[in-house]
Amino acid sequence: MTQPPSNQPPGGFGAPQDPNQGPQGPGVPPVPPQAPQMPPVPPQTPPGPPPAAPGPYGHQPQPGYGYPQQPQPGPYGYPQQAQPGPYGQPAPGPYGQQPAPGPYGQQPGPYGYPQQPGHPGGPTPPPGTPGGGGPFKGRTGLVAAIAAGAVLVAAVTTWAVVGGGDDKEPIAQPTATASGSASGSAEPKPSESVDQGDGSGDGTGGSDDLNADRKPGEAKVNWLLKNDVDLPRNGADVHGPWIVGDTVVKAMYKGVDGYSLKDGSPKWHVDLPFELCAVPAEPSANGLMVFGYAESAKDGAKCTQLQQIDLKTGKAGWKKAVPKPKGLFAFSDNTLAIGGNTVTASGSSSAYGFSLTDGRQLFASPASGCKPFAYAGGPAKLIGAYNCPSGDVNKKVQSVSEVDPNTGKPKWSFKLQANWEVDKVYSVDPLVVSATQREEKKWTVFALNPNGSLRSQIQGGKDKFAPSCGGSFVVFGRNLQGCTGVAADAQRFYMATETAYGVPNEVIAFDLKNGKPVWRSKAPGEQTMTPLRMEGGEVLVYVEPRYDAGGAVATIAPAGGAPKIQLQHPVATSEIEGSFYSAGYAYGGGTFVVASGRVSALNDKDEKQVKTMMAFSK
Repeated sequence: MTQPPSNQPPGGFGAPQDPNQGPQGPGVPPVPPQAPQMPPVPPQTPPGPPPAAPGPYGHQPQPGYGYPQQPQPGPYGYPQQAQPGPYGQPAPGPYGQQPAPGPYGQQPGPYGYPQQPGHPGGPTPPPGTPGGGGPFKGRTGLVAAIAAGAVLVAAVTTWAVVGGGDDKEPIAQPTATASGSASGSAEPKPSESVDQGDGSGDGTGGSDDLNADRKPGEAKVNWLLKNDVDLPRNGADVHGPWIVGDTVVKAMYKGVDGYSLKDGSPKWHVDLPFELCAVPAEPSANGLMVFGYAESAKDGAKCTQLQQIDLKTGKAGWKKAVPKPKGLFAFSDNTLAIGGNTVTASGSSSAYGFSLTDGRQLFASPASGCKPFAYAGGPAKLIGAYNCPSGDVNKKVQSVSEVDPNTGKPKWSFKLQANWEVDKVYSVDPLVVSATQREEKKWTVFALNPNGSLRSQIQGGKDKFAPSCGGSFVVFGRNLQGCTGVAADAQRFYMATETAYGVPNEVIAFDLKNGKPVWRSKAPGEQTMTPLRMEGGEVLVYVEPRYDAGGAVATIAPAGGAPKIQLQHPVATSEIEGSFYSAGYAYGGGTFVVASGRVSALNDKDEKQVKTMMAFSK
């Protein structure tokens, strides 16, 4: 088995490893865990367009960006139609091709078709992609060439863990308008089309009442929104939704909007001068968020401008520019994360921390030694991923550290084995990390103790997994957060198995002490369920709709068992619910919101008919 990060013991997607003794002796980084175990071992196949083969968890990888996609069955057995691009063709991918599967492999939508990018729970396009023109818009020469390579590396893949008690190494294969402004005003947009399901709206394209055919015990449709923003010809990514109190928020193109969670009516709107280009995975505990936008309207404009907004009120606060990086990697895109009262902006060549309250710069990358290239944050913690000097251009060394949010200084450091890269942070507390080895196309998942020592490697066995990560596509940066299909509590890590049309998937619980699977829970009927987070000590999951079954919000007890339905969505609106492109989800106040991950259409008229958000409650 390949060994993972350096100061971790072997283990990984294979037979459990002794955390204190590796094939090369003590101190060797853990080996890639097997299906149920995923500690800091060498990751399985990284995202990229390698030849199709079983993924880290046994998936059959799908083609990545630049590869033609095969039509998937639609809600009624017909091939699903991709969202149209500017000229009637499917919305272009990084190279003008049809959108490819999310970073971990495109998952089938509620009806069996692939999800569109940006969908928490379905495949999402890599985070950071500007709304119009794609990630390489306006970039030529050396930058374009490097960008092309980056795309291949980041091409969406499905990770399959091979093994499960045997000595095989985990292998991941590729699967392939408004008033208000950033100055502080927070007036709602005058007219976003809202269908409250009372028969007076146009949510179903006519006069049908969305709740007319609701059956006993089914939730009601609170409202359905349609797009009212004039977008660039290639459309734009949608960020969110986020629920803060009685408000649900989404951000798109050059604006951030708050709506009433109860009836979908506009509450506030904040204009941004230029296009959104970076957004943290979640706001702070008190509802503060910082949005990154381009420094100008020019093609290829750098993502350097920051705007703080209070999502509870829509009030725009401080704004400032991130210092421009210098040197070879000066083209790096910034990605944002919020940890405690700090927001970080980081890229390939530099990283900064700012006070979330007033925008004051708290720290910057160190002048030498290991340098952070991305962060992941939580209510009280900030985790950094670092590139470290190796003395050999062919040898990459990375590490993970818990960072003091006020100073940026690492409290401890966990170094991965050579050529293993930090891929995603599935959970900040407890800390669960995904790592990959690009050249060897390997993947692993591992957990660390509060002091930075290796806790376990998840052993996935022969099960196939496909966490969905990211939002828009980051070419020269790395988003560590934003994954669905995974969750964790103090004792266990939960991950959903790969989805297949007509076959229910499962959520598997792994013991964080040893990485071994503890139990598995099957989705109801022939549906697919996706863990979203922990809720009240239980695993909160979204059950995706089918043509003959509505979606649902459910919970799974820490001890396992069948999912318990908390909110059963109507069968009558299952087609609408399943039509959101690369959907994003939010649940709060007894209300579930599903939002499109991207808005794009053939023309301005059709653009106004694109459904953007839908809400359900009892």
